[in-house]
Amino acid sequence: MGALLDTPKTDKYNEHGAGNGLRYGVASMQGWRMEMEDAHRAITGLKGGLEDWSYFAVFDGHAGALVSAHSAEHLLECIMQTEEFKAEDVTKGIHSGFLRLDDEMRELPEMSSGTEKSGSTAVCAFISPRNIYIANCGDSRAVLCRAGDPVFSTRDHKPVLPAEKERIQNAGGSVMIQRVNGALAVSRALGDYEYKNLKDRGPCEQLVSPEPEIFVRDRDDENDEFLVLACDGIWDVMNNEDLCNFIHSRLLLTDDLEAVTNQVIDTCLYKGSRDNMSIVLVTFPAAPKPNPEAQKKEAELEMAIERRIKEIVAEQEDKNEFDFLKLLQLLVDQEFPNLPPGGGLSAKQPFIEQVFREVCPSRADSVSLGYDFPSI
Repeated sequence: MGALLDTPKTDKYNEHGAGNGLRYGVASMQGWRMEMEDAHRAITGLKGGLEDWSYFAVFDGHAGALVSAHSAEHLLECIMQTEEFKAEDVTKGIHSGFLRLDDEMRELPEMSSGTEKSGSTAVCAFISPRNIYIANCGDSRAVLCRAGDPVFSTRDHKPVLPAEKERIQNAGGSVMIQRVNGALAVSRALGDYEYKNLKDRGPCEQLVSPEPEIFVRDRDDENDEFLVLACDGIWDVMNNEDLCNFIHSRLLLTDDLEAVTNQVIDTCLYKGSRDNMSIVLVTFPAAPKPNPEAQKKEAELEMAIERRIKEIVAEQEDKNEFDFLKLLQLLVDQEFPNLPPGGGLSAKQPFIEQVFREVCPSRADSVSLGYDFPSI
């Protein structure tokens, strides 16, 4: 992963919107990485007579941000301009659009000169009135949730997968330490042209392939709750079930989708994610609505946490030596009712920080220690 910052950059980028019966929220954070290499795009209402279609995508760059940024800007147009897409063959249009974009980016001055060697994963979704078309290239992931449970997920393209490994070996490469030639952790990506130089093989037969895996699902407006698109900085520390359960529980508390996505990113940071993090959350008509009973339980949880923090602080003989890390270590062994499913006590760390600052203002500077604490 390379060098990390001494402390994470926790400023977030947010946006939200609504259209076509959908609502969406976006959050991204640089985190521990030296630079922000993620990008995204979210549009409700496409051009060309597709006003009732929507498009969402997340791009996770590596070795630089050029490919992720360029892909976020141009992948949609590359797909919609294909003859297949215009002929309403959406699946083939998506496939051709990915390959076209990858081919065109090779001619960017930074790429053709060899000064830029970046690549990017990509996961995107077209949502029409009747269908959801999802395409994945790399290890960013899309998950569709119903009743808080994942009912569909894309597959991460890792070099150790048998079919991926076979392609890599057929192209003269190897898989070492679960990486392409011991270096790249994904087996499919846009860009990464140093892995795509075999003249006698097609674009999908190279060491790294730009080919998307495409899935089509019928919409079920009575049961589909939400769709999540996120980079591996999220999935490194939360599995599909955890994230669906967590988001479902947060939607019972608020309809502010930016707030929900921010909570996801904060929770993943406190669970130990060291990567850039980006998430696009798209809710369908059947998404959970804020519920007074759930809000009451959350308030009771926070009161219990606050009460216990004050008890712990009162028990300390030398409060000048007591710091936030020691508080977290003591809280780990506590049993609290109604902790957020999938998030646990990590999901409440911002609240714990807030209470600690109020109770121990002279030790507020020790809060940064919590970033290095193993998942609570």
